Amino acid sequence: METALAKIRPHVSSSLPHQKTPANLLHALESTLAETSSDRTPTAYFAALITTLDGTLQKKDSALGDGDVLPAVLYLLASVAPFVPRPVIQSNLNTLLSLTAPLFPALSSHAPPLRSQLTLYDFVFRALDRSQLDMPAVRQSFATILQLCLDPRPKVRKRAIDLVDDVLSNPPTPLVRHPYAERVAEWMQNSLHQASSGVLPKSKSSAKESSVDNAIRLLTLLRPILPNLPLDVIPPITTTLLTFPRLGNPYLSQSSYSILSDLLSASVISSTQSSTEQIPAVLSAVVSSPPLKTDTTVIPSWLRVLGDIMLAYHSADPEASSQEFIKVWKTAWSYFETNHVDTRRAVAQTLESLSQCITFSMARIAVTDAVDGKSSTRVAIMQITKALHSLAYASATPELLRVVSSLITGLDMRIENSDSTLAAQPLLLPLIQKIADLRIQKNFEHKEAADNTISTAMRVMGPAVVLEAIPLNLEPQDREAGREPRAFLLPMLAQSHPSPLGHFVSYFVPLSERMFNLQNKAEAEGRQSEAKVWSVLISQIWVGFAGYCHAPPDVKDALTPAFSQLLSQLLYTQLDLRLSILKGLKTLVESNLDVSQADSPDADETSAVGGSISREEAVQNVAFLKTQVESWFAVFFNVFGSVARESRGFIGDVISVWTNIADPQEVSKAYHKVVELFQQNLQNYAAAPNVHQHANVTTMTQDLLILLLPFLETQEMSSLVQICMTDGVLCCKENGVQKRGYKILAKVWNSGKVQIDALAILHQLDSFTTGLSPAAKKDRFVLLTNLVPNIPPAMLHIIPSLIPEAVLGTKEPSEKARSAAFELIVCMGQKMSEGGTVSRQMVDGMDEDVAPEASASINEYMTMVAGGLAGATPHMISATVTAVSRLVFEFKDTIDSQMHTEIFTTLLVFLSSSNREIVKSILGYVKLAIHTLPIDLVKPYLTSLVPALLAWSHDHKNHFKAKVRHIFERMIRRFGWEDVYQAAGEEEASKVLVNIKKRKDRAKRRKAHEEEGEEEEEGPSRKVATGDAFEDVLYGSESELDESDEEDQAPRGGHPKRKGGDHGLRLRVDDDEPMDLLQGAVSRITNAKGDRRRKPGQDASRFKTDEENGKLVIPAEESDSDIEVSARKAANGVEGSAYRESVTSVDGFTRGPNGRVKFNKDTRKRRRENVDEDVEMADAEISAESKKSNKRQF
Repeated sequence: METALAKIRPHVSSSLPHQKTPANLLHALESTLAETSSDRTPTAYFAALITTLDGTLQKKDSALGDGDVLPAVLYLLASVAPFVPRPVIQSNLNTLLSLTAPLFPALSSHAPPLRSQLTLYDFVFRALDRSQLDMPAVRQSFATILQLCLDPRPKVRKRAIDLVDDVLSNPPTPLVRHPYAERVAEWMQNSLHQASSGVLPKSKSSAKESSVDNAIRLLTLLRPILPNLPLDVIPPITTTLLTFPRLGNPYLSQSSYSILSDLLSASVISSTQSSTEQIPAVLSAVVSSPPLKTDTTVIPSWLRVLGDIMLAYHSADPEASSQEFIKVWKTAWSYFETNHVDTRRAVAQTLESLSQCITFSMARIAVTDAVDGKSSTRVAIMQITKALHSLAYASATPELLRVVSSLITGLDMRIENSDSTLAAQPLLLPLIQKIADLRIQKNFEHKEAADNTISTAMRVMGPAVVLEAIPLNLEPQDREAGREPRAFLLPMLAQSHPSPLGHFVSYFVPLSERMFNLQNKAEAEGRQSEAKVWSVLISQIWVGFAGYCHAPPDVKDALTPAFSQLLSQLLYTQLDLRLSILKGLKTLVESNLDVSQADSPDADETSAVGGSISREEAVQNVAFLKTQVESWFAVFFNVFGSVARESRGFIGDVISVWTNIADPQEVSKAYHKVVELFQQNLQNYAAAPNVHQHANVTTMTQDLLILLLPFLETQEMSSLVQICMTDGVLCCKENGVQKRGYKILAKVWNSGKVQIDALAILHQLDSFTTGLSPAAKKDRFVLLTNLVPNIPPAMLHIIPSLIPEAVLGTKEPSEKARSAAFELIVCMGQKMSEGGTVSRQMVDGMDEDVAPEASASINEYMTMVAGGLAGATPHMISATVTAVSRLVFEFKDTIDSQMHTEIFTTLLVFLSSSNREIVKSILGYVKLAIHTLPIDLVKPYLTSLVPALLAWSHDHKNHFKAKVRHIFERMIRRFGWEDVYQAAGEEEASKVLVNIKKRKDRAKRRKAHEEEGEEEEEGPSRKVATGDAFEDVLYGSESELDESDEEDQAPRGGHPKRKGGDHGLRLRVDDDEPMDLLQGAVSRITNAKGDRRRKPGQDASRFKTDEENGKLVIPAEESDSDIEVSARKAANGVEGSAYRESVTSVDGFTRGPNGRVKFNKDTRKRRRENVDEDVEMADAEISAESKKSNKRQF
């Protein structure tokens, strides 16, 4: 509410009466509230405005013009009403209605106060309960507002429509539908009927309006309130909507059809009997009233309704809808032969909807019917086949191909006969053959659309069926026979399809072998281009291997030992095919697992719809694949060890997928082999640390252990922990071995299969710190973070021993290590805040005179961490400050105020340190404290904080000056300018703050100016948030100023340039050397100002001097006659203006883009310009000659 009123208050001095009066009234009301010591609550404002309204009406001051009191009161009431509590409105309903309801007749001719009244009533209606809505005055007011929905004024009408929509969308609890919904539906039904019959409603505001305009306004209201109307009014409204297109208005027809589509969708969802029974009548009415083929505005909407009706009809009664299929198809098809793109797309969309309405009985009849039969499906297919070869439908080829794709999808159902083929195969395969023939024609423009259609056929029917009708023709004998190759079919194999895996083994494997031989032959004969073509074709074939692996029905028959051996050899030898084969083997397991674990589909659906195996078949496939796991493990492990580390990711995924289906015995067997290899290579590396091969194999085996780890038993995990918790692993000189050792331990304890003795493990890990590699610190921090929650509450004395390592980890160069260290610090804080006991006598280095035990809390933990401030090195102190800052941010609401004060005062002392590393961390904490801590806690220390910060305000190193400026900006925003300025003290220090304030104000003005201007360039974007709240607060900047101080020195764009200012870049000319502008020109660019002034002795330096008397010696050619001089000048003039003459003179010419010569036209203007130029040249020569003669005479 305060935000809304703050926009009104500044208009007290406005020159516009309708702005000034509400502002003055608000100022008077607030003065009254201040005099009576009343709080500025919404209820207080509401009561004061009701009293003012009552007094205004009693004075009979009912003027509604600009600047009158009554409109101002209504405006303020509308602004305050959204924030008034509902009980207040309910208790004052009678008073409010008695004052405002009689105003509707008077407000009808004044739009601004009428809109304010409607806004007020919007919130009043939503605040009422069920009993109050039945009051006569309330019902009468709502009836008046309904009539305003037909008001000719757009703003009034929109506000009334929004009110009705808001009221119906917010029924009083516990009702689901608003009590006024039936009243609105009845009024809407009568109004629509009157508008369609040309009889206007009896409303003063619409007395002169036509029925078309009235109908458009009714439809505007009907669209938003449609979901909130009762379902039983949908049939009569649908009937009325069908009559609106007869009025001949395109917009009205389009809106009617659009709303009709929404109504049909609602009827399908509701599934009421009345709506279902009405669909045939609606369909008949729409089909019998088609728009003209030239009416491109209405046709798309009409076609969309046609498709929606058929979808609704098919959902309600599939068999009945099939009787209307061909009739609706032909009706929509008649609009295909047009040049209007939107119409063709709408026809295609409607035919796609019709393709979804094909029933199983329709498909069976079409399959048994003759090719030129009369079944509805056959007729539709024949129509498309003829259109593809017709010139009249040439422009509609992309849309026709879309319709074919939808037909293929709609006929994806198996017919119950001996061969159990898909219905799409006999019906559409000839059409797909013709599309493929069109695709290979050179002049065919819609190849992408044809590819999409053939790809859909490949996905539904499978390559085994499609390639039999459309062969690839890729081998040399096919080319010799004159058959066009169809290599574009190969990329379509990668999608999932129903063809068996045996087709790939019998068709594509021999084909790839023949292509491989052709590739080797081409390479041997030096035909590298041809060899590359065969190589690409082989790669595309094996990319399609994954498509055959989507739950094939013949896994046991196709995945023979011979084929498995071929796949293994290709994985070892053919690097280009490795990824494709691995993807197929992964898909083979995942797809069968998905089907086997899914719910059993319905029997009827399984028999009718093709494209997937049954659940029982998938279970049998998974059982067979389990028998192949052992052999495939050996292959995968060998391939995993032969590739580089960065390429092992996908192979690891394949191993994990196959391990998921393996028996525990197989996993255990593989685990023991890998562990044995790991220990052997670890010993070899320890004996010969300089041999990198041992280290690589060791890390490879660790990666395999990480992959197998989720599937190990508890006993095996325990043994793996014992293997990793040794010096040979966690203190290994090889960084990778250490990292993976900590990673394995973390994953083992995250699995929850192993009982953890956190205290013993932490003591054991403490002994490995001496040989810790910096690269393994991140994984060690992660491991410690997983162990800390398992520390018993009575054993929290172990936490102080972890704090130094975690604190120093916040200063690690690696960002991931720093983040892990912060997580460890926060995790220990959470553990301490949960409670427990800290046995101080068990903490190393603890004084004997302190209490033996302390209760665990966040304050106790903060004291432990703050002990690092007494560190011997600035690095430790800085890290401690950073850790304390993170804890203050994380537990700001848990740490008590006394601890906050102690931390703040302690760290404030370090701000005067001479060490920059410490000061840098302290500045981060101060920035965090100003942002996070309560104002009352920080404000008393401003007198110490501000001077300490000002001491670093002139230091440019480490960006201290910018950081201090940002801190002061935050400080001024939070504590106010006066408090911060008074804490500065000295005059020199206060100047810094004044400068910061001026810069801030200047930035605000510039920002406001840029927002007002529409064509201003975009300024530099703010610093993007990192996603970590602590990082954003500590390192982010909310400064509105730039990071550097160059702003003060930069020239202001609004002032004109001074004389002698910046002249831009220039080329330095050397008279003795020609300049090459294509190379080396950058060395001749200078910022120096060009000086064209005449220098003393500049001309004399060009002449020789006589050694005896010192006189200048002028050569003979320098004293030519005047005629020779003028001739030379004329020649120079022509030479310098040759290009301009060729372009502008009558005798000149130009060349066009294709090089043709075009002579200039001999126009009167061009002749006059040439004469003027000749005169000017003559005058220039005469003046030059006269000057020279005068000089010589002198």
